Amino acid sequence: MPNALIEERIYCPYCGESITVLIDTSVTPQQYTEDCQVCCNPIVFRINIDMNGDLSISTYDEDEIF
Repeated sequence: MPNALIEERIYCPYCGESITVLIDTSVTPQQYTEDCQVCCNPIVFRINIDMNGDLSISTYDEDEIF
């Protein structure tokens, strides 16, 4: 994969603001936490790429149970 970092727009599960994040697609699946750039609450990211190469980004607040 030539460029492992891609820029994506997501919505914060806390404040609802649209923010731009960099996603590292070199390792999938992955899960990590990153603070919202607006409200500073921790957003849990789940990143996956399916068999067709389509990127899937799911975001959750820290209190959601998986």
